[in-house]
This record gives sequence, C-alpha cells and structure tokens, in this order.
Amino acid sequence: MSEPIRNKKADYPVAPTPQNTPANNAPISSHAQQPGVSSIQEENFDRVTAASLFARNPGLVSMIQGKLGSLVGRSSGYIESLPAPVRRRVAGLKGIQKEHAKLEAQFQEEVLELEKKYFAKFTPLYQKRYTIINGTVEPTDSEVEAGKQDEEEADTKEGETEAKELDEVEPAAAGIPEFWLSAMKNQISLAEMITERDEEALKHLTDIRMEYLDRPGFRLIFEFSGNEFFTNRTISKTYFYKEESGYGGDFIYDHAEGDKIDWKAGKDLTVRVESKKQRNKNTKQTRVVKITVPTESFFNFFSPPQPPTDDDETVATDIEERLELDYQLGEDIKEKLIPRAIDWFTGEALQFEELGEGIDQDEFDDEDEEDEEDEDGMGSDRDLDDDSEEEDGDSKPKKEAAECKQS
Repeated sequence: MSEPIRNKKADYPVAPTPQNTPANNAPISSHAQQPGVSSIQEENFDRVTAASLFARNPGLVSMIQGKLGSLVGRSSGYIESLPAPVRRRVAGLKGIQKEHAKLEAQFQEEVLELEKKYFAKFTPLYQKRYTIINGTVEPTDSEVEAGKQDEEEADTKEGETEAKELDEVEPAAAGIPEFWLSAMKNQISLAEMITERDEEALKHLTDIRMEYLDRPGFRLIFEFSGNEFFTNRTISKTYFYKEESGYGGDFIYDHAEGDKIDWKAGKDLTVRVESKKQRNKNTKQTRVVKITVPTESFFNFFSPPQPPTDDDETVATDIEERLELDYQLGEDIKEKLIPRAIDWFTGEALQFEELGEGIDQDEFDDEDEEDEEDEDGMGSDRDLDDDSEEEDGDSKPKKEAAECKQS
C-alpha cells in the first residue's frame, strides 16, 4: 500500500539556488551538518553548554528564529542582475513549474482515491479476521490450506496431533487469545511503548482498524472487551492534514486528536501513585500524602503532542521529534500492523524490517564511554530523598518519564 499523505523528502541533495536563500524557516532543532572544509577553524563549543544556554534564554531562541524567518524570500540580487530576455525565460519556467505542481497535486488526490477504493475491498477480509480472532467463526478448510506453507506441513501435522491430545484433556480457548497484544509486542516501535501494566489492559483488545476521513487524514480505532481499567469500548485517534498541499503535491500532516479515556477509579495506567512524607514546620510532625505523577504508558498514545501556536514565546526543544514520532507510530499502525496483523502475531513480519538502519556507531561508542565514567563515579550526582518513596504494590514502568512522551 502506498503512502500518498506523507510529506516525503527527496533522497538526494538539493543544489542551492543562485539566490542562496533558505526555502523555509530553519528549525532550531534541525540536525545540520557542520562544515567539512578543513580550512574552516571553529571554536570547540560544548554542545551541552549551548543547549543549556538556549534553555535558559527562550528570548534568544525566539530572536534567532525571527532572524532566520526574515531571510526567507530575500533575493541576493543575482536574478535581478540578469538581462531582461533571460529574466523573461526564468519567469516562463516558473509558469511551467506551476502547471507541474497542479498535476502533482492531482496525482496525489487520485492516489488517495485509489487507496480508498482498495481499502473498501480489504474491509471484508478485516471483518472476517475479526470473527476468527474473537471466536465467532472458524476458518474454512480452504483458508487453512492456503495458509500452510509446503516446508511446514510436516511440523503442522505433528502439532495438530499434539493439539488433539491436549484438547481431550482441556478444551481450547475460543478464537486467538491476546492476538493484538502479541502482534503489537512484535512491532518494534509499539513494543517500546508497552509496559507490563499496559499488557493487562491490552489483553482485552478485540480489534484495531482504521478509516479514512472525508478530508485528507485517517482514524485509528481500538476496540476493547469489558475490562477492569476503563469503560470505553472503543478508543480512537485521528490524524489530520492541512487543507493546502505541500511541495510536490503531498498532503502535509497537521496534528492528531485522541479520545478521552474514562478510567475506572484507581486504574489510570498513565499515572502512578507515590507516597510522600511531609513535615510540618511548626509542629515538626510528619504525615504521609499520596500524589499521582505521570508515567510511561502505551495509553499516552491517545494524548498526542500538539504543535506550538504562533503566540508561543517558547518552543519545546523536543516538540518536533515528539510530533514526528507520534505521526510515525500512527503510520506504522495504519500501513504495517493493520494490513499484516497475522504476520506480526507470528513474528514473520520482523524479517522484512530493516533493523539498525541509520544507527551511528560512533554515537553509541560515546555513550558507552559516558556510562563507564558514571560507573567510575564521574557521572552526574543523584539526589537521594529519603522522604519520598513509591507506593508499594504499584509495578514500576520500564522507563521513568516525568514528562510523558505522548502527553
């Protein structure tokens, strides 16, 4: 399935125009490469110090963004210096390019319509998958035979014999228990978000499906059976795109919105309860109070990050990365998990994943050295607070997250 609504970037470098001006506002968090010319001498400025400087001076960040924004569209004078006949030809090429852009936008719209057409053909297959997973119907003999591979037939027959023996002792469960949880745990980007506490709730997933919107965008729908955590039977998340097309006719991602989860009392998986001792300054007596703090959870996925508004004086340094991650997770569910759920359940889809792509080994080596320094006592000091402890009985998440990734 193609991805017409992603704002794709060219895989090859783009040569600068003679005007030598930026096409867009350069984000402060962009990972620009340092100049590689050996003759350029730069001061070895500590990146951590620079990040700290920007964090303490939001006004400086705003000023830099303003300066960069003022460069957009500013001409270097090259085009104006050309002879009139040449400038006329340049204008003509721009006119031709506009016609090209119109065709690109039309192409993307037609691709989207084609996707919707075939999605309508996929839907009955997804519905049949739903009935088998949840034990409403059994697959036909022809479907089972089509699903077998020649090299696995011998093992399958042996497995069927063992299964029959077990069935005589204990009847098999209806459908395929924990199908969607198992599939999600095999999908790398989703598995990283699922904590042990989440698993108990995700065992009640009966279906994950999607639908297209009337406007460019799509909605992911998670369906649950009754459970002890929340009252929702469906929890959805909708990805919206801007009305105008981007360069090349691509649809531009705008933002996402998630449903509110109606948690049952004391069952909110996105927070944890801590017990904290407080001492009265006057009486010197202590008391124990319970506070809730955000914690890592897959269900933070339904509280997506929002892009900063134009009035924001400060911009979170990680907002772009969080927005990109949130969008990519939605795309992974839409383009990978839903269409090929059985391959993720069995783990066969993993062989098609390009693991380790884009990993910078030098970066990992640096981190290893820093870890060694921490072990030697040269790392950052930790503040020990004997007056604060996590409430007993609450399982601790895999990672601490004072600021939830998806909040």
